[in-house]
Amino acid sequence: MGLRFIFMLTRNDRTVTDAAQHLQTALSLGVRHIGFKDIGLPIDQLKALNKAIQAHGVMSYLEVVSLDHDSEIVSARAAVNIGVDVLLGGTRVDDVLPILQGSGIQYFPFPGQISGHPSVLEGSIEEIVQSAKVITAREGVHGLDLLAYRSKEDVPALMKAVCAAVSKPVLVAGSIDAPERINVVKDAGAVGFTIGTAALDGRYPAKAHDLPSQLAAIIRDVAVLNKHLSPIHKENLTRAFSGLSEPGELKIARKTNNMQIKLVRLKGESAWSFRQHEDELFFVHKGCLLMKLRDRDEVVEEGEFIVVPRGVECFPIALGGACEVLLIDSPALRRVPSNQSWTA
Repeated sequence: MGLRFIFMLTRNDRTVTDAAQHLQTALSLGVRHIGFKDIGLPIDQLKALNKAIQAHGVMSYLEVVSLDHDSEIVSARAAVNIGVDVLLGGTRVDDVLPILQGSGIQYFPFPGQISGHPSVLEGSIEEIVQSAKVITAREGVHGLDLLAYRSKEDVPALMKAVCAAVSKPVLVAGSIDAPERINVVKDAGAVGFTIGTAALDGRYPAKAHDLPSQLAAIIRDVAVLNKHLSPIHKENLTRAFSGLSEPGELKIARKTNNMQIKLVRLKGESAWSFRQHEDELFFVHKGCLLMKLRDRDEVVEEGEFIVVPRGVECFPIALGGACEVLLIDSPALRRVPSNQSWTA
């Protein structure tokens, strides 16, 4: 799994009042992880927000920002009531775990000491790492929510130290507002990060400050890091076939999975043959192909295709001159002449 981008519908540690509108923008761009805080909107609106997120097959997150025991307990119960997929934040693991038991909610609490609002991560790297080890040793804790950029310590060193010290996934939250910081998160070994205020306020480097442009830029930058951008561009069949000069000449245009896309210009007759182990697809780009089978003849016109199953004998004939055919088959297999014996 690549680096996970979690879009938080929050500003300054509060769920924004127009979260439902921003949610639709995020969903339209294909954001797969969306979260919110436990404060800023009434519980019924948070439940509706969560329902809308999950209805689109998107994972939902609730991040706790409570600073006292009673408020954190209320937040944990709210997470169960709302029905989110993941509970982020909070520090009172012993009190929260019983509340989440049996709910199916994944739990990613904060390591270290958290204070203030917006939240600040206090303590040395060694102290935060030790806290991370203790927390992740608990059954029912699925990972950590690390407020790395809210720490006064060396942030890259802090992230690397925490990620190296624990075997459970680490998410990085707070104050990520540039691709350079996302790169640091990736290099440290964290599995994901959150961005909320920076995108909503138009602070992330993008073509424009509006939310669609902001989210599109973040998604693009994450795709680059995850190596999820395609280097393959469209191809024109007419131009591709123009590179074939002789009848019967075959060109491998592209490989996909364990299959090859081949171009061939047929002329006249070939011979009876079959594929022993895999099917073969014939797509006629130009001309007309007569596919003789043992029980019938099929005329395949321009823009049509025919699949010849493995083990089925066929005899392709180009009608009326040359016929340009796109073939899809396995690179490891060849056609077997019908006069050779074989075992199915």
